[in-house]
Amino acid sequence: FSSDLIQERHTVIIRLATLGDIARAKGMTQVARDTGLSRESLYKALSGDRSPGFDTILKVIGALGLELHASPAHAFAARFAGQSAAYRA
Repeated sequence: FSSDLIQERHTVIIRLATLGDIARAKGMTQVARDTGLSRESLYKALSGDRSPGFDTILKVIGALGLELHASPAHAFAARFAGQSAAYRA
């Protein structure tokens, strides 16, 4: 693995754990009800020790009243800057 991949995985784990902290602050019982998942599976999924499915992450984000947004990474955007006009033609 490259150091970029390791750093990226570490960031994802930290953010999942943070999402878990937010869910615990709201109350796992309520988040479980809102997502249709069990409390136990939520604790496991958001511990940072597992790789939960994207569907689980989206359910939790929705139950917390949050939204997921995507934007191009700086390196990706820089590599393809100026090419978007060619794709619009």
